[in-house]
Amino acid sequence: MLKIGVLVSGGGTNLQAILDAIDSGRITNAKVEIVISNNAGAYALERARQHGIAALCLSPKSYESRAAYNEALLETIDGYGLDLIVLAGFLVTIPPAMIQKYRGRIINIHPSLIPSFCGVGYYGLKVHEAALARGVKITGATVHFVDEGMDSGPIILQKAVEVLPGDTPKVLQQRVMEQAEWVILPQAIDMIANGKIEAGGMVK
Repeated sequence: MLKIGVLVSGGGTNLQAILDAIDSGRITNAKVEIVISNNAGAYALERARQHGIAALCLSPKSYESRAAYNEALLETIDGYGLDLIVLAGFLVTIPPAMIQKYRGRIINIHPSLIPSFCGVGYYGLKVHEAALARGVKITGATVHFVDEGMDSGPIILQKAVEVLPGDTPKVLQQRVMEQAEWVILPQAIDMIANGKIEAGGMVK
């Protein structure tokens, strides 16, 4: 049974997609053990509690330094004996020590077709604003392993989504979530849980 920790900063719609997929059997051999947010008001924490899952707020603001926070985050992750860490809209930089210790066991969902519209400054609505400003006809989402770079780790899955005339960033964001993010994130977790993906990102 794959023990999963989900790190979130906001509403937790991708967390909900994971929980729904586990409940419906689209993800097998996996269980969410802990949901951690840097934001005490994140609705994702309530989603976790409603599902009987441990929910914890760890905010950098509560620590005297970023180094102290990083140490606390890693200690907390270690305490749950996790097999996989899922970044589902987590807006805090992952400590290098955590990346090294859990290499090949941290994945992230990004709302574009990497390498387009990714890297420093590209998160949330900013990604969709940039896609619309560039005039692309196709966008989408990417699930990838996390390394020391920003959105630069090995790609696991991608799914394309059409950009439609009259799209606003919010409308496009919702379509990308519904048609891509909520589909490929559970799919990637199921593949990892059932040994279909190697740590380097290669599909078996």
